[in-house]
Amino acid sequence: MASNSDTLYHVLSYIKAHPDKVIVEPGQYDNAIVMYLDDDVKLGNPEIYFPSHKLMVNRMAPEFMSMNNELLDYFHDQTRVKDSSYHELWITTSHLAKRNKFLVDLSFE
Repeated sequence: MASNSDTLYHVLSYIKAHPDKVIVEPGQYDNAIVMYLDDDVKLGNPEIYFPSHKLMVNRMAPEFMSMNNELLDYFHDQTRVKDSSYHELWITTSHLAKRNKFLVDLSFE
């Protein structure tokens, strides 16, 4: 599991700022959402956070969550969970090379 990075913050900020460039789907579970963005988007450390056809799972540190609570609440509001409390955030990423997409899965616990 990689350490928390500014890369994940920048990816989430990009998705929020450019919703027209992202496909958002409800997650398999009520507390999750899945997003896809084109793999030509310039991202930092793609070899670490977006490995081809492998999953990179990150449990975000409490400090990351408290520093970015407004951004994270924006995404939490897109889940099917109606209460606003969550204590953990798991971010799963991958590069779906055959589909030319980056995968970003957010799971709020």
